[in-house]
Amino acid sequence: MNSEPVNAYIYLSIFGLGCALSLILTPLARRLAIRSGQVAVPKDNRWHRKETALFGGVSIFCAMVTAWFLAACLTDWSHFGKPYLAMILCSGGIFVLGLIDDIFNMDPQHKLAGQVIITAILVFFGFRLGWTDSETLNLFLSILWIVGITNAFNLLDNMDGLASGIALIAGAFLFLYLYLDPNPSHISAPLLLTLSAYLGAISGFLVYNFNPASIFMGDAGSLFVGFVLACFTITGAPSQTSGQGFLHLISVIAIPILILFIPILDTGFVSLMRKLFRRPISQGGRDHSSHRLVAIGLSERKAVLVLYLFAAVSGLMALAFNRLSIGASLVLIAIYLLFILFFWIYLARVKVYTEKSIMSGEVSGVITPILIEITFRRRLFEVLLDLVLITIAYYTAYLLRFEGFLGPNFAFFLNSLPIVIACQILFFYIFGVYRGVWENTSIRDLISYGKAITAGTIAPILIFLFLYRFYSFSRAVFVIYWGLMLILVSLSRLSFRLLDEGIRGTNREGKQVLVYGAGLGGQMVLREIETNRDLDMAVVGFMDDNPRIQRRKIRGYPVFGGLKDLDKMVSDHDIKEIIISFKENSSEKKREIKRLCEVMGAEVDVKEMRLTIK
Repeated sequence: MNSEPVNAYIYLSIFGLGCALSLILTPLARRLAIRSGQVAVPKDNRWHRKETALFGGVSIFCAMVTAWFLAACLTDWSHFGKPYLAMILCSGGIFVLGLIDDIFNMDPQHKLAGQVIITAILVFFGFRLGWTDSETLNLFLSILWIVGITNAFNLLDNMDGLASGIALIAGAFLFLYLYLDPNPSHISAPLLLTLSAYLGAISGFLVYNFNPASIFMGDAGSLFVGFVLACFTITGAPSQTSGQGFLHLISVIAIPILILFIPILDTGFVSLMRKLFRRPISQGGRDHSSHRLVAIGLSERKAVLVLYLFAAVSGLMALAFNRLSIGASLVLIAIYLLFILFFWIYLARVKVYTEKSIMSGEVSGVITPILIEITFRRRLFEVLLDLVLITIAYYTAYLLRFEGFLGPNFAFFLNSLPIVIACQILFFYIFGVYRGVWENTSIRDLISYGKAITAGTIAPILIFLFLYRFYSFSRAVFVIYWGLMLILVSLSRLSFRLLDEGIRGTNREGKQVLVYGAGLGGQMVLREIETNRDLDMAVVGFMDDNPRIQRRKIRGYPVFGGLKDLDKMVSDHDIKEIIISFKENSSEKKREIKRLCEVMGAEVDVKEMRLTIK
């Protein structure tokens, strides 16, 4: 621990004070906003659907500053208060800038200029990154970092509880990183005190801001929250020391980036997508990660919770640097980033504008076709991905075999890696791995992957046996490598199908549909409805006259019963449409179901499935 046990109670008390102040001040700020007419009005390019009070940032700012000032005065001002006075004053300037924007609606360039001026003043007082040995470069990186994170939270504030919740999670993991640091610096205790006040103020506000929100933080709040958190990461993150090597530099840069990963990722993602659609980055829109999660079927609350989960996992990755070796940490981060890559490519394919998605290949322009060429639809991306997967699997196999310490074995890993890569890529090509389509990956494809990986594992063994008589190489490494490659390659190719299957279970929007016939035809109907959102249908379940499959589930959907149970099914599940999937006698079944619906007095549209081959 970095302090006496009693300090934990001091930090908890400061957190409680900030939370209590925020809980009291937020309703007052909401009342003030409504009386003064400072409310967010629904717009076409905004997400909220009702007028909501602003000025939540006022309660956050006042609660945090008050809790920090009281705590610093009651402890030791010269040690706990004075070092962060410049940051508090500059953050106050950012708060006022955001408040002016909330009230008078400033131009983006003027707001950005104000942020740069205030940040430059803060940097003058010594709040700088220590990423490089160059003080000049560190100065400019510090300004870019603070201004970038400030605006990232401003953009992230697009759904109830999102920006405030992510700020709370990021701040909490930064607190844990500092508190659990076995080698604390002299700035840890003052920073933890200030951070406790910050977390308390955010927590109290989040009670009112979580879905359904009764108040928004506005630009005053989002700019302030992002600015302060950026300052915390500058002060609390480790610094690069001359001569400590490249891996240490990676860890120095990775920790603050991981702690603030979701705001950085969402800002970069939205900026890229808007550029590709030739839309101004500063223009509001429903194209953020949270909006796309809702578009694929999640509720607003679930979409926010998913991003909370990503933020928490990123924070755990940052903590891993204090507990694991750098090599093991980098492997975990690489695997995590691969999952992030697949997930956000999946989100990029979601249609959120009237224009075609960039992943469809139907958008005009020069950049987009190039992007399509190197994405999952083209083999170059797959080969590059496999290059990364092979390296990760082979390095991880060495780490597991030698219990995290490679030592002299690192040279054998490095020398043998090119042979392993060459053999594995060659057999992927021979076994047709690069001829598959990811969205339609099947069991047959997985068998081909297994054959290719097996051949790609045996071939290097034979080569090393011939060249070196397998001297100093471990057979266990190749066994572990085989298993890891099988998992990584299968998951990467199944990624879109797994995401589809996982998300469809939560997508129940559209007309309630009952499929009559749970056989192959019914499953074809189910597949079409699930993949074609333009139909605006949501399958409730199956109806089938076969008693052996009634009350069971097929592809996750229940088989309710037969024709005799139609009345109960329609009334219990508010069925609006029934689709008959029989190849034979479908017209007779259609007439019979229509007659039964008329007898019940239910307005149900009855349709037949048609499979036409021309």
